[in-house]
Amino acid sequence: MSTPELDRYHRQMLLPGIGEEGQRKLLASSALVLGCGALGTVIANMLARAGVGRLIIADRDFIELTNLQRQVLFDEDDVAQAIPKAEAARRKISRINSQVQVEAVIDDVNHGNIERLVTGVDVVVDGVDNFETRFLANDAAVKHGKPYVYGGAVGTVGMSYAILPHTPGSDSAWEKAGHATPCLRCIFEQAPPPGMNPTCDTAGVLGPVVSIVANFQVAETIKILTGNWAALRTTLLSMDVWENEFRQLRVARAYDVGECACCKKRQFEYLDGKFASSTTTLCGRNAVQLTTKLGQGEKLDFDAIANRLRPHGEVAASKFMIRAQISDNGSPYELTIFTDGRAIVKGTKQPTVARNIYAKYVGA
Repeated sequence: MSTPELDRYHRQMLLPGIGEEGQRKLLASSALVLGCGALGTVIANMLARAGVGRLIIADRDFIELTNLQRQVLFDEDDVAQAIPKAEAARRKISRINSQVQVEAVIDDVNHGNIERLVTGVDVVVDGVDNFETRFLANDAAVKHGKPYVYGGAVGTVGMSYAILPHTPGSDSAWEKAGHATPCLRCIFEQAPPPGMNPTCDTAGVLGPVVSIVANFQVAETIKILTGNWAALRTTLLSMDVWENEFRQLRVARAYDVGECACCKKRQFEYLDGKFASSTTTLCGRNAVQLTTKLGQGEKLDFDAIANRLRPHGEVAASKFMIRAQISDNGSPYELTIFTDGRAIVKGTKQPTVARNIYAKYVGA
């Protein structure tokens, strides 16, 4: 590669941890960005500007007006044209850095397709909005020996952590160098049941916390791709930007002291579909049923879910179910939720739309 093609990265190459060698590593590397919402747009934007040579951006959703407050790759024209987020990001990045090859995957990431996405990249970066997909990504990253950079943000709080998975019997360079870390399931043993965690659509989100978390993720990703493993933060970063609180949680011993089902026992339950949500289109009802697998004996907290849904429409609740009338982006839906996690979304025959409604207003 000639020097003129490196000129745009001059300021980055001045950094002793990168230099020309590190920049060439970035240009030869690839990253999978899972989700192209608030976190994902910042991540994709900054990785492209840093010169990561190949980006795969996977997202199932379309752009809405309410996204523009925090999703930095989109504008009002994208909303008017109803462009899928992944495709709009691809088009925008092609104008930011034509050296970067971008592939848009407009699909629901699930246990049937994630291994195909993960195996062809050097790192997986988390821009999703639910723990089911995060644990799925963690499974795939551990199984295939790929670094995984976790991030999450809602309200005014956020978290970030970089994972270099243990790969027994493999020749991963970071394991040989003693830099392997606990995986996500070492730290969070189980995903919280639907409805337990707030979502951006129910609790709101402050744009700056998203950008802060995503940029921490990008910094860790650049360290990984340039081989600067010793520079990675070994703590789980937790913050509340409204309360001006930043904490570093010591999690490095979680692998040693725990019995992680994923990275220690090599049981990839999410990847095997054991905890996968399923969808069924209900014939003649203009509705989709979603089945979410809860842990044994778990039931949803109806009071918490009902309180979260009331600002968005009429809610009727009993000990058996919650029924909410919701208007989303101008379209009316009826959302019925049962104690076992099952839900029926009336107003669409499309499973992807139903999953989006459920993820927005209940969580996953």
